Amino acid sequence: MTNSIHEQFDYLVLGAGSAGCALAARLSEDPDTTVALVEAGPAAHGRLFEIPALFSQQLKSSYDWDFETEPEHRLDHRRIYLPRGRAIGGTSSMNTMLYVRGHRHDYDTWAELGNKGWEYAEVLPFFIKSEDNQRGADEFHGVGGPLTVSDPVFVHPLLSSWVEAAVDAGHPLNSDFNGPEQDGVGYYQVTQRGGLRCSSAVAFLEPALDRPNLTVLPCTQALRLRFERARAVGVEVDHLGRRRFIRANREVVLSLGAYNSPHLLLQSGVGPADELLASGITPVLDLPDVGRNLQDHVGCFLSFFSNTPPVLGPDTSTEERRLRDEGTGPMSWTEVGGFLRSADDLPAPDIQVHAALGIVRDQGLAAPLEPGVSFGPYVARPISRGSVRLRHAHPYAKPRIVHNYLADPDDRARLREGVRLCMEIARQRRFTAMIDGDLASAAEAGLAPRSDRDQDIDDFIRTQAFSFYHPAGTCAMGKVVDHQLRVFGLDNVRVADTSVMPTLITGNTNAPAIMIGERAAVFVRQS
Repeated sequence: MTNSIHEQFDYLVLGAGSAGCALAARLSEDPDTTVALVEAGPAAHGRLFEIPALFSQQLKSSYDWDFETEPEHRLDHRRIYLPRGRAIGGTSSMNTMLYVRGHRHDYDTWAELGNKGWEYAEVLPFFIKSEDNQRGADEFHGVGGPLTVSDPVFVHPLLSSWVEAAVDAGHPLNSDFNGPEQDGVGYYQVTQRGGLRCSSAVAFLEPALDRPNLTVLPCTQALRLRFERARAVGVEVDHLGRRRFIRANREVVLSLGAYNSPHLLLQSGVGPADELLASGITPVLDLPDVGRNLQDHVGCFLSFFSNTPPVLGPDTSTEERRLRDEGTGPMSWTEVGGFLRSADDLPAPDIQVHAALGIVRDQGLAAPLEPGVSFGPYVARPISRGSVRLRHAHPYAKPRIVHNYLADPDDRARLREGVRLCMEIARQRRFTAMIDGDLASAAEAGLAPRSDRDQDIDDFIRTQAFSFYHPAGTCAMGKVVDHQLRVFGLDNVRVADTSVMPTLITGNTNAPAIMIGERAAVFVRQS
């Protein structure tokens, strides 16, 4: 990766996250174009980024944007922590690597909203194109793509017992959440290669780094776009502490994520004109929906101490050698869970459940010192909407983020029912045999609701719920960008990340973000 800046490129991709790495690598396949990939964070090299179980050590570090919400009314007025990867690979370099695409209903809904070409049948080939699934190819999966997708390499008995208990509670076993049906419980596939993290940077970018037409600029923060009328001519950046300007001959694509993409547009004068003027920014384009329509998966964990020996992967040289040499061991990362319905008359599951080793406290930030297991639900397709706004005009300022978690009563009812479903799983014999105590003892420790009563569950949610880190919607198709991701009213600016999702998908957002990057590359090439 070079630390020098040429003054101009055909394409500027801003943000080297899940979508940006895929997009830049695909664009650079054409040797007759020049591509610059601009990333505020550093390169993502070393064991912290490679070893799956060390992901939590990136939280609250210099590799984390470390955003937070304003006080959330329905969550006891707490500020909710919002980690985002600040390194090459973006959040795909710090997430838990679950490979989940979402439900076909999600994409068909996008198309029904007027976004031509985004129905499930149209996006499925792009998922398959990216994929190198260790299970092999079929009508839902591909092999030979850059992104390695594998089964978990090390499963602790506590997690197996959770799956068994969920089946005992009446939920079907599902061997492939990305196959013909999403309903049910089972083991999540992960973006790991030989037991190590396969981020978007590892998958897409590293194989492309030797291309002379691709320039990757780490430690380079985009500050604002510069316009001539409705055309972006480039971007002002802070490159290793020096203010520079990089010219775009053809297009600029924002892949900065659901918080930073709208924030950069606002800093550049694209957004609600009245708010821009109030912040001292001269409007370039009055586009009222920039930063609106913010969505996220909000949920909570029930935690139980185990009667087994310590279960989190010990960070030892022996276990690291085991992982690197054999591709297995407790320093990998495994989650189980599934997709449930709070009612029978729904078009798709509306509750997703995650189960992982360790006791969850303080929004997952407390040191995992105690042996145990945690699992819990989140609302898969929330109705509540929030916003990303300017805090002030200084380009280094963090945005003002208000999620309005659980503002809609339907979201509250669904999460309440999701907690109730999880409490039923916790009562199953094959789970209780593996834990130390029961629901009552977990409740005494503040790790579970005190009863099935609505008020007790609501009290638990209010004080314990937090983000599952899947923000979306702030540059939504049909509101801010068109179906080919072009910003309305601008000649040569697109957005390609989860901010373009008009509605949140039923699942984790890394795989869909990569799919959006793949699609954006096609749109850019065809323009």
